[in-house]
Amino acid sequence: MMKKGNPKKAAYFCFVKFNHVNKIKSVGLIALLVFLMTPLFMLAQRVTGSIVDENGRNLPFTTISVKGQPKWNTLANNQAQFELILPAGNYTLMAQHVGYQTSESEIQVQEKSISLKIVLKTQRLMMQEVIINNNAENPAYAIIRNAIKKREEYNKQIKLFSCDLYTKDLIKLRNLPNKIMGQKIDTAEKKNMGLDSLGSGIIYLSESFSEITSKPPSKLKMNVKHSRVSGSNGFGFTFSSLMNFYENQVDVFDGGLNSRGFVSPISEGALYYYKYRMMGTFTENGNTIYTIKVTPKRSYEPLFSGIINIVDLNWRIHSFELMATKSAQLQLMDTLKITQFHQPVSDEIWTVNNQSLYFNLKFFGIDVVGHNVSVFSKYLIDPKIDKKFFDNVVIKYDTGVTNQRKSFWDTARPVPLTFEELQNYKYKDSSYKANQDSIALNSSIDSLKKRQGKVKWKKIFHAGVQHKHYGKKSSFRWGIDPLLLNSGFNTVEGWYTDFAGYIATSYAKNIQLRIEPHVRYGYNNTHLNSWVDFSIKGDVIKNKINTGKWQWKGGGGKTISQFNDQNPVTPLSNSISTLFYGINPMKIYEKTFFDLQYQRSWESGFKLKLSTHYADRNPISNATDFSFVKDSRKKFTINDAITKNTDTGFVKHQAVYASVEISIAPGQKFIQFPNRKVSIGTKYPTFTARYHKGLPGVLGSDVNFDKWEFEVQDDMSLKLAGLLKYKISCGGFLNTKAVFKPDLKHFNSNIIRTSTNYVSGFELMDSYKNSNKANFCTEGHIEHHFNGLITNKIPYFKKLNWNLVAGSNAYYINKADNYIEVFVGLENIFKFLRLDVVTAYEQGKMLKTSVVAGLGGLLGNSISRGENSGNSISIGF
Repeated sequence: MMKKGNPKKAAYFCFVKFNHVNKIKSVGLIALLVFLMTPLFMLAQRVTGSIVDENGRNLPFTTISVKGQPKWNTLANNQAQFELILPAGNYTLMAQHVGYQTSESEIQVQEKSISLKIVLKTQRLMMQEVIINNNAENPAYAIIRNAIKKREEYNKQIKLFSCDLYTKDLIKLRNLPNKIMGQKIDTAEKKNMGLDSLGSGIIYLSESFSEITSKPPSKLKMNVKHSRVSGSNGFGFTFSSLMNFYENQVDVFDGGLNSRGFVSPISEGALYYYKYRMMGTFTENGNTIYTIKVTPKRSYEPLFSGIINIVDLNWRIHSFELMATKSAQLQLMDTLKITQFHQPVSDEIWTVNNQSLYFNLKFFGIDVVGHNVSVFSKYLIDPKIDKKFFDNVVIKYDTGVTNQRKSFWDTARPVPLTFEELQNYKYKDSSYKANQDSIALNSSIDSLKKRQGKVKWKKIFHAGVQHKHYGKKSSFRWGIDPLLLNSGFNTVEGWYTDFAGYIATSYAKNIQLRIEPHVRYGYNNTHLNSWVDFSIKGDVIKNKINTGKWQWKGGGGKTISQFNDQNPVTPLSNSISTLFYGINPMKIYEKTFFDLQYQRSWESGFKLKLSTHYADRNPISNATDFSFVKDSRKKFTINDAITKNTDTGFVKHQAVYASVEISIAPGQKFIQFPNRKVSIGTKYPTFTARYHKGLPGVLGSDVNFDKWEFEVQDDMSLKLAGLLKYKISCGGFLNTKAVFKPDLKHFNSNIIRTSTNYVSGFELMDSYKNSNKANFCTEGHIEHHFNGLITNKIPYFKKLNWNLVAGSNAYYINKADNYIEVFVGLENIFKFLRLDVVTAYEQGKMLKTSVVAGLGGLLGNSISRGENSGNSISIGF
């Protein structure tokens, strides 16, 4: 808003300035317009106020709009305060809150700001004279049926639209305990997070202004014009987009709360899921609005409860306030409340005016609340856009997205900040600026060193050591892995220790270098192995935008390797199996090696991997039969990858081979930041092809083979029906003149399996038994996660939120060589555990049945994805 002053003088200044610089005749017209418009802007004033009910209680997130002027609307904040900036004139201010009568206030905007206190009365609903007996249906059902009939029409009514969007996201801790799972959190740490001594305060606060263009049902583009994050110069994130309740299923947080999605109260099959009761009617702007109470028919289904208001005759959504709780299969959160108000933008079209979400959760003594508010304005129906407007960029951040000053936000935001939010911005922004300013000072290096403290060498055994060196021109990190976790036991080395560390640094802004040295010693076979791995990676920059990534990685030295280079047996599981079960599943050999690999990815979803490998492979034998299990010698097997398809032993030899791998995940979608692009995935499967060539005679190489593989994998969301995952591959050898055991086609399997995903390995297949060099082999893995379907109808299970999972793993070479597993199980046990009953068949005959335990569920799947492992342990019977 312009400062008060002499409008004629301001207009004269504009005229002189433009005339001097541009010398164009039309500047006089510009100056005249400035002269005429300046008083109007000067008379624009703030209209502020608060919203309470009849008992004086705040009504947060109340909708405030100007009657007949849809471009001016806002939401009250979580303390029921609102603010509008309006030009001079007379207006009718409308306040709307679900369950309360709409309030209309006549205001006159002049030179002085206006402050209001609006009191909303509880909605007095008029009940129609409807006789309801034991056989009569509640009149709400007829209204809902009409809304369901119109659902698809309204869902497809708008072919193309654009609008402005303001969002504000907040996460707040109401309590943070002093200790979480044994980890102490001191007062200094709480202060750094912006919390008070009780562990209360805002931990995330952001705002953004965006332009949205959408072509339903699937095309969307969001251009983020301005963004602000408390205590950061980052771009932030927004919790939600516009949720469309005219769709059958509603995704909240992109399915993060419930992968099945929530059933809309006016979905095609809503009458199967919900009960409805007419609460009454009210009148607004000449329209009769039906208020209907929505209640789930069954608990532990992804359903809402609350109030939905439907407009008479046209059967549109007017507004709603719906809630989901733990009994609605809500994951992570305890409560989620969603409110929407719709408004007409023409006689035929209504759109969402605003949307608010509130959530809370408690875990391990941590009490978290948060909200997201979204205000939609300036709708344009069927705007003119370029044919190539919708591309692979879904969200784009403008170059100067974080450059706006505080004054801009103070005048532009439609939802006022609370006192706590203002203080959070003030404290964290000033702290951030002070830290940024101190980076250029020499004293800051000493301060960072002091804050980090000295190296605590006593942690090297259980936690490892990590340290960062701060320098004036560059910094680097180094660390040593925990010795206890890198130690173990096997029948070849006996007890062993892998002394491993790393050093990492960044330079040229987008290039990262990491070096990892290893020294490994076996105490029984007294072998000392040492090797070094390295990687250097960076971004491909084109027109100042990251359009892909590249990486060089490799290593060299002498090391221990499993015959299956996918490392299906982890050291920890092998140690447990060997010592406590008397079974030694890991089969290893020594090699002196050097390898080099180049990887390149493009934003199209295309990836290329080229690699070459040299190895001098040496067989090694068992050096100990120690175990805590009696008669372990009878169970231990020799250290060789014994297969039924090859009859040669493993002898010393040299191997040189080269590999190429290409993969494509078409239809990639991106978020484009000012300096990089980030993929957000695709709805299509990923296709991968690999080719390995053994090179005879090169550096004394003894191998000579050609091996190929083609693979398709995908995760398919079936909404209410659950999630389907699959991986299907085929491949074989074109040339088998000289194939050694490490080069065979291996399957990810073991008695104890800890290093492959569920959808890529076998649960009960014996290690290496089915490894082969067939000219053609097919392999398939499929599993269906019901995500609460079926188990939510079993009284005890539905309260536990244990979910059913079922599937199969199989491979086929010919009628005489095939194998299949079928399994059914439960996952999400204690949020991380999965149990399966697996039955294996070989050549059509049942082989065995076992119970397999692993990671699966809300937390377990996250761990598995992070480590690229399924972490399962088989318990046979």
